[in-house]
Formats: sequence, C-alpha cells, structure tokens
Amino acid sequence: MVPRCARDTWGNDLPMTRNEAHPITVEVVRNAIVAYADEMANALSKAAYNMMIYEVRDYCCGLIDTQARMISQNRGGLPIFLADLGVAVADGIARYGLKGFAPGDVVVMNQGEICGQHLNNVVVYSPCFHGGELVGFAANRAHWVDIGGVRQGFGSYGSSDIYAEGIQMRSLKIYEAGKRNETLWQIIRDNTRYPDSALGDLRAQIASCQLGARRYGELIARYGRPTVEACIAKVWDQAEAAARAVVEKIPDGDYEAESFLDNDGRTLDKPLRVKVKVRVRGSQMTVDFSEMNPQVPGPLNSGRGGGIAGARVAFKALTSPDLDVNEGCFRPLEVVLPEGTMLSAKPPSALGLWSIALPTVIDTILKALAPAVPHLVPAAHKGDMGGCSFFGFRDDGSRFLLMNIFGGGWGGRPDEDGEDAAVSVCQGDVRNTPVELQEIKYPVLVETHALRADSGGEGKYRGGLGLELTYQLLQTCKANINLDRTRDPPWGLHGGKPGAVNGCIIRRADGSETDVKKATEVEISAGDRVTFLTAGGGGYGDPRERTAEAKAHDIAAGVVTRRSNS
Repeated sequence: MVPRCARDTWGNDLPMTRNEAHPITVEVVRNAIVAYADEMANALSKAAYNMMIYEVRDYCCGLIDTQARMISQNRGGLPIFLADLGVAVADGIARYGLKGFAPGDVVVMNQGEICGQHLNNVVVYSPCFHGGELVGFAANRAHWVDIGGVRQGFGSYGSSDIYAEGIQMRSLKIYEAGKRNETLWQIIRDNTRYPDSALGDLRAQIASCQLGARRYGELIARYGRPTVEACIAKVWDQAEAAARAVVEKIPDGDYEAESFLDNDGRTLDKPLRVKVKVRVRGSQMTVDFSEMNPQVPGPLNSGRGGGIAGARVAFKALTSPDLDVNEGCFRPLEVVLPEGTMLSAKPPSALGLWSIALPTVIDTILKALAPAVPHLVPAAHKGDMGGCSFFGFRDDGSRFLLMNIFGGGWGGRPDEDGEDAAVSVCQGDVRNTPVELQEIKYPVLVETHALRADSGGEGKYRGGLGLELTYQLLQTCKANINLDRTRDPPWGLHGGKPGAVNGCIIRRADGSETDVKKATEVEISAGDRVTFLTAGGGGYGDPRERTAEAKAHDIAAGVVTRRSNS
C-alpha cells in the first residue's frame, strides 16, 4: 500500500517526509529490509568455501544508506559486528565520492586503522542504483580462513604490528563497472595460504552483496525513494524511543567497575585492567573507557571500532535485545574512548587478537550497572572468545587449518540458571563446527565433547557449565593455544559464587602432561591429546536460597557432584 502524499493549495504532490510515512507501509518496509539482509546471509553461507562462514557463521550482512548509516542487519549476525559496516562504506565514499560509484562496482575493505579488527574480517560492498541514482549499498563482513602474514588461525601472539598480519585492502574496487580487477585478484591469490578458499569466499560475498543491492532496488521501485527513506527514518525513531524508554528507568548516576585479563601474551606477570564508567542521565547513557588499559606491544589490541562494539553490545543487550539492528538503536549511547588504549590502539599496532578483551569489557559494563538494575543484569559469563587452531601439512603436502570455537557457561540470572555451553556474548548465534565435519576434513579425532561438571558458580541460580573438549591429533602439526581469564574467574552477583576458570592440558603420547594458557605454534605430535576446559558462569544470589528440588536435579543430571553440592 502506497501512502498518499500531502498536497498543496493547487493539488500538487508535496515531498514525502518521515512524519507522512503510512503505518502499514512502515511495517512492510521494516520487515522487507531485514528480510533482504537475512537473504544476503543465506546466500553467503551457502556459497562460502570455509567453515568459519558456512558452519560457524562468522559474518554479518546489511544495507547501508548513502550517508553510511545502518539501514538493517541480518538476524543472527555476530554481535561485535553491530552496525559497524558503515565505517568501511564511509571510507569508500570519502575516497570516491558518491558520484564515483557505478553499477557493477564491488569494493573490498579490511584496513586495520579504519575497521579496527583483525585483517581476516573482510568487508565487501556494492552500490545500489535505481533510475541511474545511487540509493544505498549492500555490504557484508566475513572471516576469511587466511589473509597472509605470519599469523595462522586463532590465538597467535607472533605479530607486533599490522604489517605482519596480512594483506591490507583499503576501499579497493575488485570490480569496476562490472569488470574484475585482475591485478588485485592475483595479489590476493599469491599472498594467502589458502587462495581457493579466500577467493571462493570473496565470490560468495560479492554474490550476497549483489543480491542485497538488487532487492533494495526492487523496494525503491515499488514505493519510491522518498517513501522508503521516510519509512526507514520512522523505524529508526521507533528503535531509538524503545532504547530510551529503558534507559530512563535506570536511576541517574555514575557507575563503575573493573576486571582483569591475564596478560598481553608477552609480559605474562602483568594483568591488563578493564575499567569502565557508565553515566546515566535521563534517557542518555555514556560509556567511558578513559581508564582502560593502554595499548599493548602484541596483537591483543583493537582499533576504535572494537571499544565501540563492546559498548554497543552491552547497550543493545540491556535496552532492546529483541529489536532488529539499525542506526536508531544506538542514538541514546555515547562512547568516550581516547586514543591509545587497548580498545583504540594507534596504528600500526597489531590487531590479530582484537576481540579477546571484548567479552570481559561487556561483562564489566553490565557489572557496573548491576546495582542499579539487578533485575536486568546476570552474573559474569565465560569471559573469553574460546577457540582453537591446529595447522600443518597432510601427507600429500597440502595445507590444513582446523579452526573451531566452543562455548562455556553463562552467568546465573535474576530468575533462572545460566545457560550451559554457550558461546560468548560477542559471538551471539554463531555455531561450533560439527564434530563429524572436523573428523572428515582434518587429521583429528574428537574423543570428548561434554559438559564440565562443577564448573558453574553456586548461587540461588547457578552459573551455566563449561565444556570439556579433547582432540587427539592423528599427525604432527602445530597449535595456537589462547586462554584468558584464568586468574579472574567469572564473578557471581548478589552473593553468588564465581565459576571455574578456563584451562588447557596437552597430554603427550609418552604420558607426560603440560598445562598451557598461551602458546603460539606449539608442536603437537601424532597421538598427542589436547583438552580444553572452558569456564563456567558465575552464580546469582545466595547459594543457601537454592531450592532442595533444584539441588536434587543438579545431582541427578550430573551437573554437580554431591560433594560440591553439600
């Protein structure tokens, strides 16, 4: 249904404004723009070459307007990619100007200073035209299995600057007016360890963007650009109003909290402080990172986008977890983030482990607000980005790289236990790689994948359980081990007890064992076993208030032992 335009004294149509968007059309557009982003995501996951995309779903897709603002984002997109595709598009607009784009253009972007993430997270976007006019962009970001440089997989502490971490591509047209840039294509092929995967993922991203651009053009053709943009503006206003309504219920005040990461992977006896201040005034919230730990020499840094992402995830989870993502969701949020912290590192800092701090950052923001809104904030969750990397050469000389993520316990909540074996708050709806696929594609045997009994913190509502995951390696390879929060456990709230911390044990074929927390390219021999023990969530409330029925169920289900439950 097309809304009727206002008319002047002479009966001529007046331009559509946001206040004139018809409510029914607003709802059609609201659902259409999210459906298009979801369709982009489905196309990407079906066509991608590497399991981090088609199984784990480490990506996001969305539509961006000509001012680089987020129109919509797919449901289930990685939370730490919340509404940050716009900065990549904004850089391209600054480089080419709006008149510098043509139908058939495709831009590729991963430059560290602008995107603030590790270089594996590659952004691809295409302009959308209607009637010869640029009306927006379709964009996605996806995790490539390799981007060159010294790093392989997750967890490497081997880089000291961004130049060691792979190819940087800053707003480069991989296609220009439909013609492929063969030079850039060859550079990517010649500088990645898995070129078929990298270029296959790139083709999948391009197809996803072209689909999104086509769909958005169809919407414009149906209703006209003024009407569609008026509807989008209304959707943004409604998202803003919903978020403000929640913030207004938080008592005005200044709240703060701190926690600690183990170390930067280089100076192992120096913990890193995560300090946040949260100010609430009316319907506006400010998250202040001014006292955050300074940037570090190794790769446990992010660019400015990392800190903003952490604040946005916490804010979105608190204010509007059920609403679709768009620009309006974050209007009530201000982020204070001075240059030179580990969340806003100056170039050319290494960014390979950019996301490691973010689960703890988000938990700490929520910890600061827990006294003000105890009915909304759970205890701390597993607090890291748990994952593993095994890499080497098969007998036929071909390379392999197994990357997988795994979950842990979430904190007990104001009215129920925490979730077991869930990925971090930063990872949202991503998935672990199925055991069967890992064993088919890589020289490993997964001997154990089970809940870790007694890992959840005790409380009126207990913390969720972590995992025990054991790999037996069937041939010699290398591994990156990257654990954090092994000293500062997931905390409980309101009398709840902390959860168990993360751990990793390497059991050699000769029977010897080694506890490992951080190690880059550690040698693993055929027959060795690597066991990951992931953290449990903190408990919520006094453990003495847990009901007898709940305690009995815990014992019967094997969640806790009789000894720990006594």
